[in-house]
Amino acid sequence: MKLYLIITSFLIVQFSFAQEVSNTSVAKIWSLEESITYALENNITVKDASLNTNIAEVNYDKAKSSRLPNLFGSASQNFSNGNSIDPITSDFVSDQIYSTNVGINSSMTLFQGNQINNDIKQRELLLEQSSFIEEVAKNNIVVSILETYLQSLYSKESISIAENNLSASEKEVLRAKARLDAGEIALNDYTEAQSQTATNKYQVIAAKNNYQQNIIVLKQLLELPPTQEMEVETIDKNIDLINLELNKMTIYNNALGHLPEIKASSLNIAVNEKELDIAKGGYLPTLSLTGSMGTGYTSIRDNTFLDQFNLNFNQRIGLSLNIPIFNKNQTKAAISTATINIKKAQIQKQNSEKEIYRKVETAYQNALSTQEQVIAAEASKAAAEQSFNLAQKKYELGALSTTDLVISQNTYTNAQQNYLQAKYLNILYHQLLQFYQGNDIKL
Repeated sequence: MKLYLIITSFLIVQFSFAQEVSNTSVAKIWSLEESITYALENNITVKDASLNTNIAEVNYDKAKSSRLPNLFGSASQNFSNGNSIDPITSDFVSDQIYSTNVGINSSMTLFQGNQINNDIKQRELLLEQSSFIEEVAKNNIVVSILETYLQSLYSKESISIAENNLSASEKEVLRAKARLDAGEIALNDYTEAQSQTATNKYQVIAAKNNYQQNIIVLKQLLELPPTQEMEVETIDKNIDLINLELNKMTIYNNALGHLPEIKASSLNIAVNEKELDIAKGGYLPTLSLTGSMGTGYTSIRDNTFLDQFNLNFNQRIGLSLNIPIFNKNQTKAAISTATINIKKAQIQKQNSEKEIYRKVETAYQNALSTQEQVIAAEASKAAAEQSFNLAQKKYELGALSTTDLVISQNTYTNAQQNYLQAKYLNILYHQLLQFYQGNDIKL
């Protein structure tokens, strides 16, 4: 019994130690580049797009195989009674007949209005288009990673601002309590300091929650398990302001030549043009080559089973020509549909170009705006910081009320948040403009 208690106590201690190590494990720090690389390999949206490309490749191989002849084997065993025709001799008999037939058949399309060749070319275009659509899916994930990562960095720095404000307000409460005890301020000044501290505590909690919410979104983009902890890598807080070096139309033209949306749209036009060629082939005749070999056995004849297989062996080869005369306007309807789809594909390409221009124009204007906002916000932050420092000194000397100190602190906090927001928006829009031109995203 004593040994049992010793072993149980040892296991409990080991389990507690393991739990403590698990709870205190350090979360992995992810850089932006590492996050993008990992997401492109593991995100399920990208995997789904890759599988669609695989399907297009299978369909392309299937289309190429349509040029090949088919080959079928057949075998049958029959019994008939009464008046019938012998399936081997073709004689009219009135008897019980046991018969066996085996054979192989093959056919090959020699010409089908050039539809086979056009279908192969269309499947090749669809395969190429699928690869560009896969690139679109990857680009969307990269942009989502960039936006969420920068939002996480913004939230992370907001935590520091909120914690610094909380620390300052806690010191102000201590000073207010000392001044209240000394009879230098009224009770409402002290309670206002306490209220500001409570508000700052709430801001810390809210900032941490915002950060965790962004981390959740980032983990889902990376397809990380819920139990895995992660942190984003902090960038240089003194990063220089990014200035535009290219004009808007240069960026737009570079984007048109790089982004896969345009290439996919152009291929969509070519795909529908091939569909029109396939439809037109319905007006042309089809020429096929057929062949077969077979043999059989019948109980009417006196020869043995193997002898009949040798004697009844036959071979056939032939050509068949099918000329379309009238198919209830199915070919005409297919041609009209393909023609309409070509026009729709052309419109879709125009929409893709418009959408890319909208993205470039929006990012460009926002980049210009954030450049000015960063400069203005930085000046405002510096002035608000200086004003808050002076307000704290005046408060310590009793020359400033708690209300005025709180106002000064809130002004400084807002200036810090405005600068932080402008800085990360400046980074975001400049990175987007680089990405639209095919350049790598780097922080």
